[in-house]
Amino acid sequence: MKLLIKLFGFGYVAISLLFWLCGLALVGMAGFEIWEAVTRADEGGTQPRFVRILECIGLLTIAVAAFELGQTVLEEEVQRSANISTPTRVRRFMSRFMIVVIVSLAIECLVSAFQSLHGHPELLPHAAVIGLCAAALLLAWGGFIRLNIPAEHLEPQAMEDAQAEDDKIDT
Repeated sequence: MKLLIKLFGFGYVAISLLFWLCGLALVGMAGFEIWEAVTRADEGGTQPRFVRILECIGLLTIAVAAFELGQTVLEEEVQRSANISTPTRVRRFMSRFMIVVIVSLAIECLVSAFQSLHGHPELLPHAAVIGLCAAALLLAWGGFIRLNIPAEHLEPQAMEDAQAEDDKIDT
């Protein structure tokens, strides 16, 4: 049994590292894009440069999401060795994940809206759908938290355990 725990712990570390590597690759791609947008000022005027910079923002947003997901997996599965069976743990893990997804979608919506205002009006319906998806996820997440509160009151020890683990990790 201990071997399985060590193997799964290593698997979670590998997954976390892959998230971090993907994030670094996206940051590198964004850096290359911004360099191209700034140094090639004479080709195509300001409009293509503006679109490239907006694409950089999108790449950086996804990179931040990848970093945050890697950190979440590392903290919840490796450092805490979390058992996601208590309502408190489920809420905490889902909250961290949903924050990343909703913020990423909202920023992507803004980027798409700006692109539609600057020469790509066909992207406006896509921006609207992304914004609606972010809003729907936010509402669903709020409903989940509201429904989860009574379940957390049934297991007050789980909340105390989670807070004690936070104190260990933060120090």
